[in-house]
Amino acid sequence: MTKGLFIFGFGGHARSVGDIALSSGFDDLTFVDEQAKEGEEFAGFPAISVLPRDFAGTGWLMFPGSGHNARRRAQCETALLPLATLIAPTASVGTQCEIGQGSLIAHQVHLGPLTKIGRGAIINSGAVVDHECVVGDFSHVSVNATIAGRCRIGREVMVGAGATVIDGISICANVIVGAGATVVRDIDVPGVYTGTPARRAR
Repeated sequence: MTKGLFIFGFGGHARSVGDIALSSGFDDLTFVDEQAKEGEEFAGFPAISVLPRDFAGTGWLMFPGSGHNARRRAQCETALLPLATLIAPTASVGTQCEIGQGSLIAHQVHLGPLTKIGRGAIINSGAVVDHECVVGDFSHVSVNATIAGRCRIGREVMVGAGATVIDGISICANVIVGAGATVVRDIDVPGVYTGTPARRAR
């Protein structure tokens, strides 16, 4: 039986989603992007501009393909079919982890035991989210970022590539942690934080 997935978007992140979906047991994909051009495809699977009208009853699922937190939230909130959850076969998922619908656990990720990942989140390639952490809905832990144990990451947070959040830290909603930054104190004001130790840049 065909296991199909509609992926919202056709940018770079959506293609990464497609790659992980194929390695996770899906065998039919369709990318849905209003800017898709006729004949565009990825790995032989088409990109179309409008969701087909006859999708109901097909058994297909949907997945948000945007790397942008707010756009991904909108994709989840307007989905007309159940959302898939994608976990790459190369990821390590600890005991009693919880992963929300529409979330992506990418290649070479490590999730420690008792970690909770919210809805529509991205834990990107090579990231570490260690034991008993909570990552909020629609947040993005970027490539090779490290979040040490017992941290609390709020809703719609972006933790940049290679950033480090030391153990026990809390970060409020709507924060961007810049690439390579080191967070050593709680962040309770939304904004952009950069450097080592991380300070509010704007």
